[in-house]
Amino acid sequence: MTTMTEKFRILGQYIKDMSSETKDTETYIFVKDSISKYQLNININSKPLKNKMVEINTILKFEDKEETNKHKSHFEMTYATIIKVDDSVKEKKELERIILCDVQIKIYPNIEKSFLNMLHNSGYGNVKFEK
Repeated sequence: MTTMTEKFRILGQYIKDMSSETKDTETYIFVKDSISKYQLNININSKPLKNKMVEINTILKFEDKEETNKHKSHFEMTYATIIKVDDSVKEKKELERIILCDVQIKIYPNIEKSFLNMLHNSGYGNVKFEK
């Protein structure tokens, strides 16, 4: 599939935490009309495990940045990926690229599908993300 040899292997991936909060009907109706203004923020953190393994947490938050809106829904998901890094990876920069770019590209379809399913199942069926 890829020409370069991959310097990591995904051992597992799962939804660690998922949260969808819409406190009442009034909020739901308001958010249904204004959800296109919501912004997606992505944070990535990682922690080393033993045997050249790394746990990567990709945290998605979809929220209304407008301070004045009192009707807001909150959507958040933490997606965990466990990888085993090849012994040839020695440089910190190379490891950062694997964690922040290579792994994210590989897991993105799963993350997007899971997060959109949560939003759709929360009653917001018209939400889509631009790549």
